[in-house]
Amino acid sequence: MFEYNPEKHYPKETESRVVIRFQDCDPLRHLNNAKYFDYFFNAREDQVPKLYGVEMIDMIQKYKAAWVVYNHNISYVRPARVGEWVRIMSRLLWFNHNTVVLEYYMTDDSKKELKTVLWTTMRYVTIKEGISTDHQGAILDFLKATTENLDISKMTIGERVKMLKMKLLED
Repeated sequence: MFEYNPEKHYPKETESRVVIRFQDCDPLRHLNNAKYFDYFFNAREDQVPKLYGVEMIDMIQKYKAAWVVYNHNISYVRPARVGEWVRIMSRLLWFNHNTVVLEYYMTDDSKKELKTVLWTTMRYVTIKEGISTDHQGAILDFLKATTENLDISKMTIGERVKMLKMKLLED
C-alpha cells in the first residue's frame, strides 16, 4: 500500500524500454494500432510498483473501488516497427475528486523521435455498485505525490504532440 513520505521524491514519469514483437505487427511491419494500448498499459503496470511501491490490486481491495476507462484519445505520429527498441513513458497528467487523465507516449530508443501519444481518462468507481466515488486516503496521497498537474482543460492532444516533440529536441 502507498504511504506518502514528505521526505521522498516521487518521479512524475515512468519509463520502460521494450522491443516491438513480430506477432504484434501488421503486414507492413508496423505495430498494429490496437497493440499500442497493450504496450502502454503493460509498461505502466510494470513500472508503478517499482517506482512507488504500489500494487493497484491492494488499493482496489482496500477501498473497494477502481478506475474505469471512459475515454481514449490517441495520436499516431510515426510507426513503431517490428524488432525496434522503443521507450514508453507514462504519467498522471491531471486529477480531480473522481477522475484521472493518464498520458502515455512512445519514442524511439534514443528518445529523439515521437511515435505515439495516448491520453486515457478514467473515472473512480465503486466495485459493488459501479458508481462514481471520491478519491480518498492512500489513493489521494498517491495522486497528489505523482501527478504532473498540467492544465489540460484547453489543450488538445495535437498541441501536446507538438510540446512533446519540442521537448525531445531540447533533451
